[in-house]
Amino acid sequence: MRFVTPPPVRRLPLAGEQPATVVEPGAPGGAVATSGRRLQASPMAVERMTVDRMSIAYGAKVAVDEVSLPIRQGEVLALIGPSGCGKTTLLRSLNRLTELTKTASMKGRILLDGTDTATLEPTALRRRVTMVFQQPNPFPMSVFDNVAYVLREQASRRPRKRALQGAVQSALERAGLWEEVKGNLAHPALRLSGGQQQRLCIARALAADPEVLLLDEPCSALDPISTQVIEELIVQLREQVAVVIVTHNLQQAFRIADYVAFMYLGELVEYGPAEQVFGAPRADRTKEYVSGGFG
Repeated sequence: MRFVTPPPVRRLPLAGEQPATVVEPGAPGGAVATSGRRLQASPMAVERMTVDRMSIAYGAKVAVDEVSLPIRQGEVLALIGPSGCGKTTLLRSLNRLTELTKTASMKGRILLDGTDTATLEPTALRRRVTMVFQQPNPFPMSVFDNVAYVLREQASRRPRKRALQGAVQSALERAGLWEEVKGNLAHPALRLSGGQQQRLCIARALAADPEVLLLDEPCSALDPISTQVIEELIVQLREQVAVVIVTHNLQQAFRIADYVAFMYLGELVEYGPAEQVFGAPRADRTKEYVSGGFG
């Protein structure tokens, strides 16, 4: 059998037309070793969220069509697909940001630790399922206050700065930024580099002690060195939180993801281990996309 090489190689064998395929963990013929991929241990995964036949429409236009998949702590799940395929809409639905669009309508369920997210108060949900956006968006205040802001919002009484120092340090350490900023936490956040600003946003998201971390193309505005730092951080964070990342960069998904969901025109075409999706995709549409045939 000949396996498809990882992106950006563009030559691959195409078989006959096949239906959409979902490969569950341990499925026969699943993951294959692929040269160049970052080798990883297989951590003990815990399912945090479940997307159950989720459909989302904006007016009459269907953006997500009956998608079902698990989101597990201990894994990085990458959502890939061409622009307009529904991956960002699906990501934003995980913490109910999609419903802020007036024309949006939804069917199906999204469960967080077994509870339907539709029954949860949105602000409380967004503390448990936090998001980092494409462009770094630190608040116009100090490094310390950016992280402390979340902690103060969660407290019933406004805590003093000294009481927050340990939690702020912990969040900055988890985001891999502490060593770079510990000497001057009063430094204006907007004067940090782009990569540092994005890690500060990740620290701010982690300060809420979430169960799920959503990342919407977090490296698209960063230089290669900053991107590498963020990617290494994402892999480390998967042990602490379930991580879902939307990315157009197939090489990035190949480097950091444990599982990959390929979406096209709102449908989930293929879901499976990253080695399988990139190395031996089951669906012809997936083969064409990961080989650079369209996008």
